[in-house]
Amino acid sequence: MESSITNTSTRYGWAMIVLHWVIGIIFVGQFVLGFVMMRIESQRTAFELIQLHKSFGFLLLGLIILRIAWRLGNIVPALPSSVGGLERQAAPLAHFALYLFQIALPLSGWALVSVSTLEIPSMPFNLFVMPNLPLAVSDAAESFWTAAHWYLAYAGIALVVLHILAALRHHFWLRDSVLARMITPSSGRE
Repeated sequence: MESSITNTSTRYGWAMIVLHWVIGIIFVGQFVLGFVMMRIESQRTAFELIQLHKSFGFLLLGLIILRIAWRLGNIVPALPSSVGGLERQAAPLAHFALYLFQIALPLSGWALVSVSTLEIPSMPFNLFVMPNLPLAVSDAAESFWTAAHWYLAYAGIALVVLHILAALRHHFWLRDSVLARMITPSSGRE
C-alpha cells in the first residue's frame, strides 16, 4: 500500500503528519528550553541557550505558516462518526487556538528581541541576521513583551496538554481513528 503526501477524506498525508509532529516537538522543546534558559546560572550558557531558543522560534514560525498554508490547500479529513456534535463544533476552534498560539508565541518573542534595550541581533542558527520588527526600543516595551511571551507560553503549553489528552482519549477510551490518522498516512486511494 503506497502512502500519499496529501490528505484524503479519512486520513492525513505525509506532509501534514511530518509538519504536525515536528512542530509539536519544537513547540514543547521551546517551552522546556525557555524554562531552563531563564533558570541557569552560567551567563554564557544562558546566552547560548537564548540564541538557540530564538533560532527555533523563527523556525517554528516558518513551519507553522507552512502548515497553515498546506492545510488551506488540502482536504481536512472528516471526524469519525463516533465524535459527538459538541466535540465536532469544538474541534475546529481548538485547532484554530493551537495555530493562533503557535504564531503568536514566536511573534511575541520576535517583538521582545526587537524592543530589547540590549539590542543583541538575532542570528537563526548563525546563518544570517534576522531583522528586528519595526518597534520602538524601550524598557517598558521590553517588560510588556516579556510578560506577553511568558503568558502566551504557559497558555500555549496548557492548550497542547489538552490537545494531547484529547488525542489519548480518542485512542484509548473512544477507540476511534482520530490519533491513528495523524500517525499513519493516507494511501492516496481512500
